[in-house]
Amino acid sequence: MAHDESPTARALLALELIQSAPGITAERLGERLRVTDRAARRYVGILREAGLPVESVRGPYGGYRLGRGSRTPLMFSTAEALGLVMAVLDGHHDVSDSDSPVGAAIGKITRALPEPVAHTVQAVRRATSPAPDRSAARPDADITSALVQSCVDRRQLRIDYRLRPDRTRTMIVDPWAVVVRHARWYLLCWSHTADARRVLRIDRVASSIETGETFHPADVDPVAAVEENLAEGWEYRTEVIFDGPQELILRCIPRSLGRIEAIDAGGTRLVGSTSDPQWYAEELAASPVDFKIIGGDELRDAAVVLGRRLLAAGS
Repeated sequence: MAHDESPTARALLALELIQSAPGITAERLGERLRVTDRAARRYVGILREAGLPVESVRGPYGGYRLGRGSRTPLMFSTAEALGLVMAVLDGHHDVSDSDSPVGAAIGKITRALPEPVAHTVQAVRRATSPAPDRSAARPDADITSALVQSCVDRRQLRIDYRLRPDRTRTMIVDPWAVVVRHARWYLLCWSHTADARRVLRIDRVASSIETGETFHPADVDPVAAVEENLAEGWEYRTEVIFDGPQELILRCIPRSLGRIEAIDAGGTRLVGSTSDPQWYAEELAASPVDFKIIGGDELRDAAVVLGRRLLAAGS
């Protein structure tokens, strides 16, 4: 039996066990803490003295549980705390900037952590320098949270959308979903103003106000809808035929390249557009399935140039 932890530390461990396994018995709690049943009850008493509503339920299915609506400390392991900080770093936020919302939030979480865990988290914050993502665009946190809540509540919105720094358009939209793709935040919605589905960059939403109307969301895959939309409207048209079934092509080809549809004889057609034929050709070349470009002279020329480069590299 271990005795190297203080009663307070063991009480916090007991709290974590009660949170994660409501109904845990004193006997089981003692086993997990490696103490006697009597000692486990003593740690529960410490929690109650601290004002935490630990309830006892009698009977064969009884045990300890926390009362409803109780406010309890967050319990993080080192792996969980570091995972949170790493996720923030993956988004290329400056976690060292205590004045930013993200930096301030991480600071609050760090101060609530046990000292050994907090020390490791602080070391990661100081030592890690994420490379900036030039394509990232961070939207306003208040506007983003309001949009997310409107999606959940199915509330129609009137938004002011910046088309350019000097031009704003007012739109009435049904917000279907918020999608994060490659460090950009998008709102998938139905625009009553345009009478069409739209994908809007949230960093360009200047304001949003609920109209008081509600809506029924469309039965669509938000991520697929956003990626297909982002493949439309570019400078150069593309059309490609793959010698493989649609299910396979959907696994091999990014949806951002365009609309993927099955055709006769087990083949698949990809229809899209791009402003960068060279990049588009490189994405196609990564496919393990044979394909033929049947639309888009610019894409065809880019594929020829890429093919010559690959041949030269192998000769």
